[in-house]
Amino acid sequence: MKQQWRTYRLANPSGMVAEISNYGAKIVRLVVPDRNGNKRDVVLGFSTAGEWLAQETYFNAVIGRVANRIKNGRFTLDGKAHQLPCNNGTNSLHGGVHGFNEKYWDVTAQSAYELTLHYRAADGEEGYPGNLDVWVTYTVTRDNTLRIRFEAQTDAPTLAAFTNHAYFNLSGEGSGRVDNHVLQVFADRYTPFDDTACPTGAIMPVEGTPMDFRLPVRIGDRISDPFFAPGRGIDNNWCLCAADAPKQLRHAATLQADGLSMECHTTMRGLQVYTGNYIERHTGKSGAMYDEQHAVCLEAQNWPDCINHPDFPNIVLRPGETLDETTEYRFIAS
Repeated sequence: MKQQWRTYRLANPSGMVAEISNYGAKIVRLVVPDRNGNKRDVVLGFSTAGEWLAQETYFNAVIGRVANRIKNGRFTLDGKAHQLPCNNGTNSLHGGVHGFNEKYWDVTAQSAYELTLHYRAADGEEGYPGNLDVWVTYTVTRDNTLRIRFEAQTDAPTLAAFTNHAYFNLSGEGSGRVDNHVLQVFADRYTPFDDTACPTGAIMPVEGTPMDFRLPVRIGDRISDPFFAPGRGIDNNWCLCAADAPKQLRHAATLQADGLSMECHTTMRGLQVYTGNYIERHTGKSGAMYDEQHAVCLEAQNWPDCINHPDFPNIVLRPGETLDETTEYRFIAS
């Protein structure tokens, strides 16, 4: 039977609402109350299923098997070389040509405040080995937190490194550029990129560079710095901890705008901040036009191209192991 687009509503007593689709496990709407009790939808998106299927494919989706870039689409696992399709210049990006963001997921559990979806990526899909079972659980808590838990198991050694690619605008979707947003990233190191936006392999201090967001920075004051993508904006990875640090929920970043704060907490070891540099002109769900730099993505994930750098976090998943990672977006009216 052909699968169809469906959405599922999660809510708490405070008025926070998350609507999740079975297509790409996408966040369709995320409504949170501000300090005056007014409700804001803080993620970009579209009004109809047809628009979601035909337009920007990464909006608010689960990304996998591997989030971010793999250099030249190549890696070696247990002595065997693998070639992935390259869909971002010379690199493989966000799981390949047809990643998890373009797949229909099965709902396996549902309540008023929690939803679990499952997807099985077949052996060889997008060039990756092993049958990989992935579960994502969305939870809306009483204290206005959206919790996203990723779990995965495999029947053969493979790569597994996920994220959610939510496009946030805390002023409300359709409010325009995010220059007014204030960002703080709790990381003192980052991975420098080469001219294809893949890591060089170095791990460098943020001090003395435009990557230093340890104190709050107005995004509009930094977004055009030549250090970042010229004429585009921020699309860089911060190292939240050492590659082999014990897993724990860490405060990765805080984003603020117009009396609303969002804290990102995660067990992941990296944070890719992306300022919607390549958003094409789309008519959003409010009728407003979306364009470049109309959103901020706080993509909690492992570092880019981990598999090709032995000093980076391990993203190899083996039979008998279970991947278990959590990211929380905590909303606070301020």
